[in-house]
Amino acid sequence: MRVLASGWQPGSRPRIYRDLVAGRSNFVDKPCGPGGGHYMVESASSVIEETQAPTLASNDRSIDLVHLARMTLGDRGLEREVLALFDRQAAMLVARMQVAEPRAIAAVAHTIKGSARGVGAWRVAGAAEAVERAASGGPAELGAAIGRLDAAAQEARAMIAELLRAH
Repeated sequence: MRVLASGWQPGSRPRIYRDLVAGRSNFVDKPCGPGGGHYMVESASSVIEETQAPTLASNDRSIDLVHLARMTLGDRGLEREVLALFDRQAAMLVARMQVAEPRAIAAVAHTIKGSARGVGAWRVAGAAEAVERAASGGPAELGAAIGRLDAAAQEARAMIAELLRAH
């Protein structure tokens, strides 16, 4: 890997990053290192612009590992801790949804959505957002949305278990 830029300030991006986001480059860069002060070349499927929705490539996995690394500043121990917390929280909150009233379900879904976005579980976040919207609809629509959220959460939890075993 080769360093593309160093000494960047938060909010600034090297030209290669701007070119990539604009579709003018096939190289990808990301913050790395203990202080996050350098950008290095990586695979084209790994970059996500913070202000944009995740790309199709980032949705290929249940957990966006690049986003997770960025949120934890590359600290593997913190990644493990955050993933374990999300794993337990997702299981507990989805189970609570099965017996809660629609208003409570919307609040729980909102909690899951925020947590999922924090770890890069984009499918879980999207499914939780759908549950939030369905909470004001009929019971059949809400039940189906909860089922989709449960499936997305189980998929993310399976990947988390895999990741925790691997590290």
